[in-house]
Amino acid sequence: MLQKYLIFFLSLSLLFIFSCERTPEIKEPFSITGASSADGKRLLPLFASDSASADISGKIFNGLTKYDKNLNIVGDLAESWQISKNGKEIIFYLRKGIKWHDGFEFTAEDVVFTYKAVTDPKNPTPYSSNYGPVKEVKAVDKYTVKVIYEKPFAPALESWGMGILPKHLLEGKELFNSQLNRTPIGTGPYKIKEWITGQRVVLEKNENYYEGIPFFEKFITRIIPDPSTMFLELRFGGIDFMGLNPAQYKYYGNKAYFKKYFNVYRYPSFGYTYIGYNLKDPLFSEKKVRQAIAHAINKKEIIEGVLLGYGTPCTGPFPPSSWAYNPNIKDFEYDI
Repeated sequence: MLQKYLIFFLSLSLLFIFSCERTPEIKEPFSITGASSADGKRLLPLFASDSASADISGKIFNGLTKYDKNLNIVGDLAESWQISKNGKEIIFYLRKGIKWHDGFEFTAEDVVFTYKAVTDPKNPTPYSSNYGPVKEVKAVDKYTVKVIYEKPFAPALESWGMGILPKHLLEGKELFNSQLNRTPIGTGPYKIKEWITGQRVVLEKNENYYEGIPFFEKFITRIIPDPSTMFLELRFGGIDFMGLNPAQYKYYGNKAYFKKYFNVYRYPSFGYTYIGYNLKDPLFSEKKVRQAIAHAINKKEIIEGVLLGYGTPCTGPFPPSSWAYNPNIKDFEYDI
């Protein structure tokens, strides 16, 4: 596995000066514009498995929990929770007065409905396994939910970070082809304003968001499949931020005009590249074969050649900053 670095540019200004001193016009005042290499597909959280859909859906919906800036799990729609001593029960105490974008109140019934939807075999969602160990989810009252597990489940709190669905709009409906995949109603900081397929998605701020009115009037995602074109849009002010590939960061990241008009961040991401084996195939069911392949891959050479040095070898899906990282796992050295 290769732990990749995410290089992130956030514009301090919509103005950008080239070597020829050309200044682009401000295209979207009081808004922030990003870009995606692909268009979204479905925005209901249980179907938003591709990154393009998930990025947009995450601004529209809230889960019961979320990660804070220090990667600690904190409450979102759940104000607090209580875990039993045996680890098999979690009682979530929900925030009161939270409204869906259409004005209906969020309650425990929405949480129970979401659980039933994500575990319903008729809904083709990749997230159902997160709730496999759950025995029962029930509403104790309007603002309290009890989750009972078959056995203690380490990612339990994290799993409830998936966006909660509005029962009053989706109950009894066919979810996969619901119009709400295009015009979703959530509880999040932004709500859908416009979606022009293949061009852009525009979200407008939710004036009634429980954490306060969002800073930006609009959050715009432009669909730009080509990374070179996306980078030119960044330079001309067409977008305000983007993740750069290693070549873009290496050859432009330290230039004076970038440092003047942009904040440049470089930090380890949760992204990694891996080889997955079909263990049902006799070729890969033998452990020594998999070990031999691991020894035959020169990770350092790949990092230098493909990522231009902006990456590190890793031994699993968790970066060193994660609580789940195990520093005692030994990597397979390159040994042909």
